[in-house]
Amino acid sequence: MHAPDGFINAPVSLGTGAVSASILAVALSKARAELDEKAAPMAGLVAAYVFAAQMLNFPVALGTSGHLMGGALAAILVGPWTGMIAVSTVVILQALLFADGGLTALGFNVFNMAIITVIAGWLVFQLVTKIISGRTGVIVGAFLAALVSVPASASAFVLQYALGGTGTLDIMDVFIAMFSVHVLIGIGEGIITLLTVSAVLALRPDLVFGARGKVKAELEIRESKVS
Repeated sequence: MHAPDGFINAPVSLGTGAVSASILAVALSKARAELDEKAAPMAGLVAAYVFAAQMLNFPVALGTSGHLMGGALAAILVGPWTGMIAVSTVVILQALLFADGGLTALGFNVFNMAIITVIAGWLVFQLVTKIISGRTGVIVGAFLAALVSVPASASAFVLQYALGGTGTLDIMDVFIAMFSVHVLIGIGEGIITLLTVSAVLALRPDLVFGARGKVKAELEIRESKVS
């Protein structure tokens, strides 16, 4: 998903970059409502975790490999607006320090990896936790949110390629290749996200933004039954 320079033409790259910058500007103002004394340090830890986890690749199929994107995970742990900022920071640092994705491609790489994954993941998580209550809903929601966020990101890239791709590949071939591989990567992302959220829930459920008002209520019910 770290697209190189020249893969998408300048107008689409600039346009997507402008959209990304606008959304991140909104995220910076909205994130203040998500951050408190506990969430602020957590945001830094999440960014560091995603940065390190993206360095680790796992095999998928046909010689391809995948790595954590972290959008859904970040949204669940620290909130969608703060999550966007955290993952965007990771994508920008990777481009600047490791040339992982081109600088002219930074706008749509941020859009695909940090914005689309967060939006898609958070919407799925919210839907699942409304259907399934308590800790189970948070864990199942974490898995499905991450699973859906990855092919959603791949689909956004396909749309950008359709609008301004510089290659000669047929758009349906690009979609089939990208979507099928990223569904498999999404399964891996879902497992990693599920395990991470489960671990934090077990130790400090108060630090999971997405569990606020869900797991706490469940714990209070259990405590009242015991007493």
